[in-house]
Amino acid sequence: MTIGLQRLLAARGAVLPGADAGEEAVRAPRVRNAVLFGSLALLTTVFALLDVRNGEDLRLMPLLVVVPALVSVFGTIRQTAAVSVLIMLVVTASHLSTGGSRGDVLTGIAFTVLACCLGIGACVLRIRHATQIARLRSAAVALQRQILRPLPILTDQVLAHGIYTPIEEDRLVGGDIYEVVQSPYGTRVIIGDVQGKGVAAIGAGFAVLGAFREAAIREPALTGAVDALEDAVARHNMFSAQTGETERFVTALVLGFDGSDRVEAVNCGHLPPRLLHEGVARAVSLRHTSVPLGMAELSHEGRVAERLAFPPGATLLLITDGVTEARDASGAFYPLDARLGGWAERAPYDLLTALDADLDDFSGGVRRDDIAALALRRTVADGPGRTGAAEHGARRAAEAFGGR
Repeated sequence: MTIGLQRLLAARGAVLPGADAGEEAVRAPRVRNAVLFGSLALLTTVFALLDVRNGEDLRLMPLLVVVPALVSVFGTIRQTAAVSVLIMLVVTASHLSTGGSRGDVLTGIAFTVLACCLGIGACVLRIRHATQIARLRSAAVALQRQILRPLPILTDQVLAHGIYTPIEEDRLVGGDIYEVVQSPYGTRVIIGDVQGKGVAAIGAGFAVLGAFREAAIREPALTGAVDALEDAVARHNMFSAQTGETERFVTALVLGFDGSDRVEAVNCGHLPPRLLHEGVARAVSLRHTSVPLGMAELSHEGRVAERLAFPPGATLLLITDGVTEARDASGAFYPLDARLGGWAERAPYDLLTALDADLDDFSGGVRRDDIAALALRRTVADGPGRTGAAEHGARRAAEAFGGR
């Protein structure tokens, strides 16, 4: 951890990793074990008292054989094994103390041992499956992070701050993408969302990013770069169909910055950007929104580039639908535009910090989709302090979001 990041976290009241974190890591398993075995002791005592009260009419102690199966659902292998041993001892003692025929006693003990062994086996299988899923998730997320460039990114025309949080569910990861490329024609930016989730979605996203990195430098016109992206998705879908994979489309917003107070935009079925300037935040109205990448053959209209105002000091916010479709406990969608109004005067770094924290608070920490957001601001014109200011902003964002 860098000194700058330590100071940043300390200033924000965060708990730094160290002795306190280590104590919590050690204390948590002990607390869980104490709760588990305390509950088991209480349950055993209650059943024993009920057995004494009921006599031979209704014996409840043998029912404790279901406890290892319950513990195997949420406990560790060690916890399940410990509980199983205790249950075998308690139930066996109960069978021996109540008497009965030798055959009945041996049958009861054998059933108890079998039930406890099945509970341990179920726990082993559950943890093995969970470990395999965790490894797949980790590998997929690592692959996705290698494909996407770390933020922030500084070019001659813009400074791009951003946040990116991949979803990690059983279907692995989502397919949000972004890229910022310095080209002979200015800076070109893409943010997009691949249909579906999983490694196949990452493959489609990689196809788009690879095509964009090449076309952004090669194509003089922004629409030419977008046509190259369309061809890349079409080729990817063709190969996917040959291998039995699902064909996918990609929503994307492609922008071109040439250093003027206007920005060129081609929208391929993506969410419109938000412009924050002079204390006002608003969605930018785009007159031409074409079909997503990979679906051009369904439309008879070519893609059109339009120019949008991007005055000095303004921030252009690009997002994916993981932001607008985040939900709270009641199922309500995240009110992005209402929240942006209160952050309209913030710098890009502070804007994204507030957005990320508010999303986490709104959703209760439950993320159902990838979340990607880019905050773009024009690079200050050449002059004293230009490089220092840009590098300072980049360092702040790198410290705060570099590990995400």
